[in-house]
Amino acid sequence: MNQSFGKAYKLCSKKLIDEVFESGVTVKSYPLIVKYKLVDLKGDTPFQMLISAPKRTFKSAIERNRIKRLCKEAIRKNKRILEEPLNRRELNMAICLIYSAKEELAIEQLNRKTQKLFNKIIDDLDENIQK
Repeated sequence: MNQSFGKAYKLCSKKLIDEVFESGVTVKSYPLIVKYKLVDLKGDTPFQMLISAPKRTFKSAIERNRIKRLCKEAIRKNKRILEEPLNRRELNMAICLIYSAKEELAIEQLNRKTQKLFNKIIDDLDENIQK
């Protein structure tokens, strides 16, 4: 199984990012907040993601970059939780992830929170599709 999290997973389209923030669904699992929207992506990945750490909370770029690296690693390790259901349903998703804690969490804790968040997204998706 491929565990990479390369450029294909990066959400770069300004238009898509604006769309997600305007009309996306919000799911929270402290310290992570996710806004997502089902869209048609051009690549072969089931989702593309933007990771954000607020400048207001983390003044130093070094801190923000470290937080984003840790989040990216947690996503890389747990992406199959989100990928498999999306591939089964042939859906694509644009995701904006915002780190909302005031301090940096340990990677193990972040892994657990990421798993919980991805499961919440899938549950939320199941509810919305069945309606």
